[in-house]
Amino acid sequence: MKSIVITGGASGIGLAITELFSKKGFRVFFLDYHSENGKALEEKLKNQGAHASFLLCDVSALDQVKAVFGQMPGKIDILVNNAGISHIGNLETTSEEDLDRLFQVNVKGVFNCSQAAIPKLKANQGGLIINICSVAATMGLSDRFAYSMTKGAVLSMTLSIARDYVADQIRCNCISPGRVHTPFVDGFLAKNYPGQEKEMFEKLAATQPIGRMGKPEEIAAMVYYLASEEASFITGSNFPIDGGFLGLKA
Repeated sequence: MKSIVITGGASGIGLAITELFSKKGFRVFFLDYHSENGKALEEKLKNQGAHASFLLCDVSALDQVKAVFGQMPGKIDILVNNAGISHIGNLETTSEEDLDRLFQVNVKGVFNCSQAAIPKLKANQGGLIINICSVAATMGLSDRFAYSMTKGAVLSMTLSIARDYVADQIRCNCISPGRVHTPFVDGFLAKNYPGQEKEMFEKLAATQPIGRMGKPEEIAAMVYYLASEEASFITGSNFPIDGGFLGLKA
């Protein structure tokens, strides 16, 4: 049975990845810092017969990351660095605290988990790291200064890991979603546009040339493909899933 580690695995895109790989028969370790969500999901998946374990972890804290990876028995086959947070603001409206907070989760979190996973992947004589990046890594987005900076770092880390560990049969790729409909989007609209949620949702959805937001399950499906033997020739690559946002914008 192959094993997979998923960070931020109890909500949004991470939840879709956790559920898909559990359904496909993987041994799933999913990390999240929301204890209640994580425990509820673990119980649900185990009741469905899945081999799923929830591990409470703040990926920005290296001691916690080392501890949870130490709890995982044996080798692992796949790490999915999905945990991340967002921020709205340009250079002038981004505080030092904002920048540090996003860096700790979005950049250091990927570093911490990848570094902890490498010995286990080597012990497996190969494996895969998949980083959830963003179109913000390669295209300027308004009022996403800190977020774009961190996702640019994720893309660079992906290329570096792929280069440094190709001889160890460890592949590393990233996926760059456009706007995906998750609870974060609903919460953002409720907080910033009370009473206008439907109108603003349609406006945001229309920014993708395909005319809608992505679904978490569509991102999970790409993760599953990259984890398959059919993708064994792919490393050091970035896969936009964005409804044409990068390729078709005027």
